[in-house]
Amino acid sequence: MSLKLDTTHSSLEFSVRHMGLATVKGQFKDFSVDAEVADEGTPRSVRVVIDAASIDTGSADRDAHLRSADFFAVDKNPQIVFESTQFNEDGPDYLVIGSLTMNGVTKPVTFRAQVSGPVKDPWGNDRFAAELEGQLDRRDFGLTWNQVLEAGALLVSERVRFNAAVQLVRAPKEAGEAVTA
Repeated sequence: MSLKLDTTHSSLEFSVRHMGLATVKGQFKDFSVDAEVADEGTPRSVRVVIDAASIDTGSADRDAHLRSADFFAVDKNPQIVFESTQFNEDGPDYLVIGSLTMNGVTKPVTFRAQVSGPVKDPWGNDRFAAELEGQLDRRDFGLTWNQVLEAGALLVSERVRFNAAVQLVRAPKEAGEAVTA
């Protein structure tokens, strides 16, 4: 069964340590998810495409720096793409294994996910949800810009944590059929 993202009920957020002191959070505002699940909700495949330029940390200057060649180089690498290769049950969760392409570099990654559904919504659509969490070392993807502070701490941590909460809707059977949220 093919699923499409319900953008009004989904988010993709990340966090990093700033100056070794505090956590700074942000999000990607524009992303898509295409997923396949078995009728009972067991995940089969997922493909996530993120518009790297849609990064939003609440600071226009910081966002511009993150879009620059120091980080995402969005003019050369406009998308971040994750494609699953397998799902392994791990208790009530899944380990989602796949490849992540970011900043022109593709690496294998593993994320933890909780999947729920299907549930019939008030409009008769089958809905599924997933909450995904993970972390990665940004240096693995060529995101190496940093500054060492006087006390030795890094301005921006190398470890990036992220979390996604998405709702997915079974794609309508007929082209053009609307899915109401």
